[in-house]
Amino acid sequence: MPIISKSDYFTKEQEQTARFAKALGHPIRIAILQLLDSKSCCYHGDMVEELPIAKSTLSQHLKELKNAGLIQGNITPPTIKYCINHPNWELAKKLLNNILK
Repeated sequence: MPIISKSDYFTKEQEQTARFAKALGHPIRIAILQLLDSKSCCYHGDMVEELPIAKSTLSQHLKELKNAGLIQGNITPPTIKYCINHPNWELAKKLLNNILK
């Protein structure tokens, strides 16, 4: 019996949409994206002051958004500056809009 992988059932577009949707599945991540979308970029330390969560918790949520490709970080020790990954953000909006039609 042949091994069947998930790629045999789902398109790349469906998998990418699910990856974006999962990253958007927490209210603090929505708040992070809204904060970053309202600015050109934001430092990790500044976000801690604006959002009602601990620094370590913020780091975990930023990691999820970064892994999904929705944000990008530039490391300049000792700080990290985060920005929206605009090409992927536009793709996420398009893919999510497609399933909401």
